[in-house]
Amino acid sequence: MESPSNHAGTPSSGRSGSLLVVGTGFMVSGQITPEARSAMETADRLVHLVSDAATRDWIERLNPNNESLYDAYAEGRPRTESYEEMVQRILAPVREGASVCLALYGHPGVFVYPSHEAIRRAREEGYPARMLPGISAEDCLFADLEIDPARQGLRSYEATDFLVSGRPVDPTSGLVLWQVGAIGVATFHRRAVWRTDGLAPLVETLRGHYPVDHEVILYTAATLPVARPEIHRLRLQQLTQPPEGVEVSVAATLYVPPAREAKIDTAALERLELALTAVGVELEHDAAC
Repeated sequence: MESPSNHAGTPSSGRSGSLLVVGTGFMVSGQITPEARSAMETADRLVHLVSDAATRDWIERLNPNNESLYDAYAEGRPRTESYEEMVQRILAPVREGASVCLALYGHPGVFVYPSHEAIRRAREEGYPARMLPGISAEDCLFADLEIDPARQGLRSYEATDFLVSGRPVDPTSGLVLWQVGAIGVATFHRRAVWRTDGLAPLVETLRGHYPVDHEVILYTAATLPVARPEIHRLRLQQLTQPPEGVEVSVAATLYVPPAREAKIDTAALERLELALTAVGVELEHDAAC
C-alpha cells in the first residue's frame, strides 16, 4: 500500500506505522473504489466497521489480518465510549509499526467520529494518515431521488443537532436531515428504530417554515444488490404518525424539498451581466414575487 506520508498534510516523524481510512460505500463490494480495495487487500492490518453481515464476510475474505470494531457497541452503552474504544483499537497497531487500513461503510468521513479522531491523533503522534473518499448515503439519495443540489441549493444537518442548535432553514433550497429515527439518543441500541417521539418537535420546528401538507421524503439507501432503496413520500404532518408500512428507522434520512422558488436579485444579475436564462430562470419571472 502506498505510504500516505505525502498526502497527510503533516510531516511524518519517520515512524513506520501508518493509517489509511477508506469507505466501502454500500451494496457489499459494489460501490468501493479500486484504490480503496487495493488498500484493504495490502494493509498489514485491516480494521473495519460495516453495517451488514455480507459486507463483513467479504472483508474477512479480502484480508485475513482483519478486525471488526462492531463489538465496541453494546446495548445502552454511550456511543462516545464506543467511539473512544474504536479509536484506541485503530491506533494500537499503527503504534506497533503496522500499515493500518480502516474500512467504514458509506463515506468514511461522513457521520464518523472515530475516523477523523484517529487521523488527528495519528498525525499528532507523528504517523502519516489520510482518508480516501467513498460513496455516502447522501450520494445515493441524490441518485435515487434524482436531485441536483446545485439547482436550488441544499442544507444538510444531523437531526438532533438541527433541533438543539437552532440551525437555519431556507425553504427555497432542499433540506437533508440525518438520523431522524434517533433524535435525542446518545446510546447504542440493536434495533431498527431507536426513538420516534423526537419526531414531534421536529415537525413542530419544520411547520414554522413549511406548510403542514408539504411533501417530505423518508429515504433509506439500499445496502444489498438484491434490495431496493426505501422511498416514502408523505405529508409533513404524517411524520409523527406515518402510514402503515412506513418505518422511521435510525438509518432513515429525511429530505424536505424546497417549498418555493428563491427571489431573483435583478441588481446582482445586472452587476454580473447575466441574463435570467443564464441562471435557469424563466424570462417572465418577476423578481418582486
